[in-house]
Amino acid sequence: MGTKALIFGSCPCAGWSFLAPWRDWPDVVIAADGGLSLARDAGFSPTVYIGDGDSGGRVEPELTCVTLPVEKDVTDLEAAYLWAKDYGADQLVFTGCTGGRLDHHMAAMGLLETAAKAGCHGVILDAQNRVEFLLPGTHRLQNFGYRYFSLLPVDAWLRGLTIHEAKYPLEQTDVQRGSSLTVSNEFMDDPVELSFAGGCCYLIYSA
Repeated sequence: MGTKALIFGSCPCAGWSFLAPWRDWPDVVIAADGGLSLARDAGFSPTVYIGDGDSGGRVEPELTCVTLPVEKDVTDLEAAYLWAKDYGADQLVFTGCTGGRLDHHMAAMGLLETAAKAGCHGVILDAQNRVEFLLPGTHRLQNFGYRYFSLLPVDAWLRGLTIHEAKYPLEQTDVQRGSSLTVSNEFMDDPVELSFAGGCCYLIYSA
């Protein structure tokens, strides 16, 4: 098992109880700019700060700090991901990065694809959802206490999708990007088993 990194973005959350199961999980807690105060609000002690300071973050002497210019080619969150990857992290949880500006929300989703294709496992967590990025292959989905799961194709087609142990099973089905066929499925057993041969998709668990 590699290093585990918990990365806080700058998007506020009404409550952080959903992170309780992750309390002892991270090897390193990274704050991307305004995520510094959010991490502390959530009961975590960040050891790394990365940001340009335009979302409320600041350099503190007891932290490992990477100061970024306001005008740059990556978001603070992506810079935090790149730092974590260089640190040796191959398991990543992002939080405080959904529900605010839609462009930043979508860019955070894109980091899951970047991480997956770099051999890292990334997860986005908020109070209602858990998001992962799946490459072709066979996957066993634990329900983690969620009721629904959805698959959203990223490529033009998700090829040969098979889903077992779910309310709406499928057998060797091609799903086009933009279709809602695979939205709001439900767990009938734990785990659900699914596989697909081509394309990639987001897996979204929802309460």
